[in-house]
This record gives sequence, C-alpha cells and structure tokens, in this order.
Amino acid sequence: MSQVLKAHINKFLPLNDEEYSAILPYLKVQKVKKKQNLMTEGEICKQHYFVEKGCLRKFFINEKGVEQTTEFAIENWWMTDHIAYERQHATLFNIQAVEHTEIVILDYQSQEKLFEQFSFMERYFRFVYQRAFAATQMRIKFLFDYSKEEMYHHFIKTQGAFAQRIPQYLLASYLGLTPEYLSEIRAKRFS
Repeated sequence: MSQVLKAHINKFLPLNDEEYSAILPYLKVQKVKKKQNLMTEGEICKQHYFVEKGCLRKFFINEKGVEQTTEFAIENWWMTDHIAYERQHATLFNIQAVEHTEIVILDYQSQEKLFEQFSFMERYFRFVYQRAFAATQMRIKFLFDYSKEEMYHHFIKTQGAFAQRIPQYLLASYLGLTPEYLSEIRAKRFS
C-alpha cells in the first residue's frame, strides 16, 4: 500500500511503521476508472474513501433530473455520505470518479473494529472530520455572502490548480451555475 495515507495520518499524529502495518488489514486499495460510480443513490452506504491520487465527486440528482455536485475529494481527502455511513442507511448521493483515481477503502465494519483496537485512529478521524466540517462551514458562508460570479472568482483564486483539473460543467454544478452562465463569467474574465 502506498505511503500517501500514512503521510496523511502523520500530519495529525505520529504513526510508526509498526502501527501503520497493524492498520493495513482493515483497508483496501482500489483503482477506479474515470466516471466509474463507487456509490449510487439508494444503496446502503458501507464505505469511506480516501483519495491517494485522482478526484472523486459527490452529487445528487434533483427533481428536474439535473446532477448537482456537492463536494469534490482530491488527494488526501476522505469522502462518503457521512449520515448514511454512520447510520448504515441508504444514501441520497452518488460518488463518482472524475478522473482515473486510486483510493483506499475503509468499510463500516472494519472501521468499527479499527477504532476498538487502535484509539489513535479515532483521534485521527476526529481531526479529519473537524477539517471537513470547517470546509463545509466556509462553503455555506460563501453561498450566502457571495454572488454567483463572486463564488466563481473566489474558487478560481483559492483553488485555481484544482479548477483546471475538472470539467467546466462539473465546476458549474458545484457552484450552482448553469454551464452557459459559467461560460459568460469566464468570457468576461478573459475579455
């Protein structure tokens, strides 16, 4: 298994080789093709995904049949439907690879055993969830504070490299824009 997850854990708490080796049996590594679905609305959410390389997106399909992207996960991010995962319920979301992606999978049963045996992993996930919550909190603030155009400019300013990696229609979906309106905003920027 790659050292990417080990390095990520070490950002939050020290982990030696022996401890890392001990948690490996609880994890699975998988390569995912571009546009491959990992989770589909209506399925019981049984897995949590760590992106070692690539990009995932979480989305739902609204009442008009339009995909609405709510979250992206790039290298060193975890992704799941947290409510459905915690409760082992059917998810309201889909998770799909945006590009060819390498992930580490932690299923719910393994997570519970992992937490029982290694308290440091519970601490690690507390740090991960705190960061994820903070990011969500800021996104909600920006939704209320910024116009759609300001949201786009803020995203480009703070996440420019990432914005170049994803198709524009997905960026539009994430920002709550139509692809056409995003094109207009971009045209203004370059004119």
